[in-house]
Amino acid sequence: MIKGTPELIAGRREEIINACEKLYQTMSFKEITLKEIGNELPFSRPTIYNYFETKEEIFLALFRREYERWIVDLDAIHKGNDSLTKEALASKIARSLADRPQLLKLIAMNIYDMEANSRIEQLTEFKRTYRRLINTLEGIFGKFLVGRAEGEKKKLLYMFFSFVFGVYPMTNATEKQREAMKIAEIDFEQVDAYDLTKDFLLELF
Repeated sequence: MIKGTPELIAGRREEIINACEKLYQTMSFKEITLKEIGNELPFSRPTIYNYFETKEEIFLALFRREYERWIVDLDAIHKGNDSLTKEALASKIARSLADRPQLLKLIAMNIYDMEANSRIEQLTEFKRTYRRLINTLEGIFGKFLVGRAEGEKKKLLYMFFSFVFGVYPMTNATEKQREAMKIAEIDFEQVDAYDLTKDFLLELF
């Protein structure tokens, strides 16, 4: 049982997630350890275990927070517009995603390992947020894709999520990856996340 007020507990969790987020901007998932995260915190490293048992649980919490922030943007699209053309809808959704490079980076990770090394309570909270994300997108598709059958809209939703998992690698190739592709004679041209997502959505719609 964690001791402290709900505000203190929530604040400590946020500090831990923020420390992970800060490190993830310049380090890879494999490089980040609980020790590295602890070095960024104003309290002792053992305190982390009162809130998270593994590094994966912290990343899952960061992932959940990124989903929640994306939901806010998507909800604004849904509730802030009476009608949208396919072009406008594709543009708004593409912008909401392209403005979240950290979310795209997290999505590109091996989520199976992250989930496997998290307790069921942590994973359930993440899945609840994911369900809210799906509901929000279903609401957007239902409102603005007039004339499409419900089953077809659900299929479009799954196709969109499958696409999203590949956006980061296609739009953020490292220098090492570019060099390897050049040597392998692969004609690779890095594209912008917004343009790629918008073009895909227009094809989808």
